[in-house]
Amino acid sequence: MLKQSKSMLLLLVCLIALAGCGKSNENSSASETDINSAQPSASASESEPPSSEAAASPKGQVEITFYYPVNVGGPLTKVIDGMAKTFMEKHPEIKVNPVYTGNYGDNTVKIQAGVQAKQPPDVAVMMSTELYSMLDTNAIVPLDDFIAKDPDINMMDFYPAFVEDTQSEGKTYSIPFQRSTIILYYNKEMFKAAGIDPEKPPATWDELVQDAKLLNKDGHNGLEIPGNDDSYWMLQMFARQNASDPKQNLMSSDGKKATFNTPENIEALQFWLDLSHKYKAMPEGVIDWATVPTDFIQGKTAMMVHTSGNLTNVRNNAKFDFGTAFPPARKQFGSPTGGGNLYIFKDTSAEKQAAAWEFVKYMTAPEQAALFSSSSGYVGVRKSAYDTEAMKKYTADFPQALVARDQLQYAFRELSTHNHGKVSTAITNQVQAALAGQIDAAGALKKAQEEADQALAPFNK
Repeated sequence: MLKQSKSMLLLLVCLIALAGCGKSNENSSASETDINSAQPSASASESEPPSSEAAASPKGQVEITFYYPVNVGGPLTKVIDGMAKTFMEKHPEIKVNPVYTGNYGDNTVKIQAGVQAKQPPDVAVMMSTELYSMLDTNAIVPLDDFIAKDPDINMMDFYPAFVEDTQSEGKTYSIPFQRSTIILYYNKEMFKAAGIDPEKPPATWDELVQDAKLLNKDGHNGLEIPGNDDSYWMLQMFARQNASDPKQNLMSSDGKKATFNTPENIEALQFWLDLSHKYKAMPEGVIDWATVPTDFIQGKTAMMVHTSGNLTNVRNNAKFDFGTAFPPARKQFGSPTGGGNLYIFKDTSAEKQAAAWEFVKYMTAPEQAALFSSSSGYVGVRKSAYDTEAMKKYTADFPQALVARDQLQYAFRELSTHNHGKVSTAITNQVQAALAGQIDAAGALKKAQEEADQALAPFNK
C-alpha cells in the first residue's frame, strides 16, 4: 500500500493545496469567535493553503494539511506552529502544513468547499457542533478502528462532557482539542468597593441579581452577557440551570429534534431579559460578544459571563485582581461545553489518514493538552493533563483556570443538530429579537421552535 501511494503523493499534495475557499461566512455561530480582539500578524502561511509549487517532501515522507481557525483568543498560531514542529521532530516521516483559515465560520466554509471538491484537508479543528453536518455530507472518517488498535490512547482519560459531542450512533468521529465552558468572571476590587465579599461570588440567580444591582453604579455596569451570534449558547446555560431534569437540553441526543419551546426554557429566557429590563442590573439590548471581555478588562463592567477560552486574554490584560466562578444556579449549576475537536477527513489516502491520526494523537496527549491549556486558557481536555508538572505549576500560579475544569461535572454538549445552520440561526435570531425588545420570551421560543421543526422535518420522516 505504501509503495502504491507514493507515486501519487505529489499530485495529492497539490490537489489538497487547492481546496476551495468559496462563499463568505453567512453567520459565525461558533461559541469561540473573536474571544480576543488581539490578532496574530497576517502572513501567507496564516491565510492560504500551501502553494502547489512548494518544494517536494523528502522521499517516503507523508505530507498532511491541517486547517486551524486563527482567531480563538490571542496569537495561538505560534503555539500551533510550535506543537506541529515538535511533532515533526518526533515523526520525521510526516510533514504537517498548518493552514490558518480565519474564524470558526470561515474555517467551516473552506472545509465544506474542499469536501465538495473532494479535496478536503487531511485533519482540521472544527466546532464540535459540526458533527452532524459533516456526517450528512459523508465528510469525516470514524476513528474507532484507530482507537481500538492504538494502545497509546485512552478515551476514558478524556472528560466525559467533552466526549459527548464526538459520538453518534455508537461511533466516535472526533477527538476533543480546544474546549471550554461558560464561566463567571468578576472584578474583586469592584466587589470590595461595593461592600461585597470578593471571595464570595454570586452562586444563585437571586444573588446574581442582588450583586449586579449593587455593582451597577459609578458609570460602570454590574453585569454583561453577550447576546449576538452566541445567544443560543447562553440560553442553553440558563435553560439547564432552570431545568427540573438535570439531563434536559435544547435538542435530542440524536440531533433530530429541537426542544426550545418549553415552560422552563421560557422562564430561563425571561430571567435573562429581566436582568436588564426589570432589575436594571445590565445594559439593555444585544451586547456584542467581543465587546464584553473588552469592557471587563477596561473596568466598564464588574462581572461578565463568557467563555473560559478568554482566561489568557483577561489574565494578560486586566490590571486588577479578578476571580472566576461557576455561572450562578437556580435549580442546579450548568454550562454547555464549547470549542472545537479534531476531525480526520475522507477523500484522502489511507496513508494520509494514518499520518493524521498520529498527529491527532500527539496534539491531544497529556503533555500537549497541558501545554495548549496553559498557553490559551482552554480547558485541558483529559484528566491526566492535570497530573503533568507543567499543568500543576500553571494552576498553582493561576487557580482561576481550575474553575472551568471543575465545572465539567455540570457541563453538557452544545446545541448540535442536523441542519445545524438553520436550527441554530432560528434560535439565535429569536433570542436576539427578545433581547432587543421586539418579541416576548414565549413568542420568541414559539417561533424558534416552528422554524427548527421545519428545518429538521426531513430527518424525522
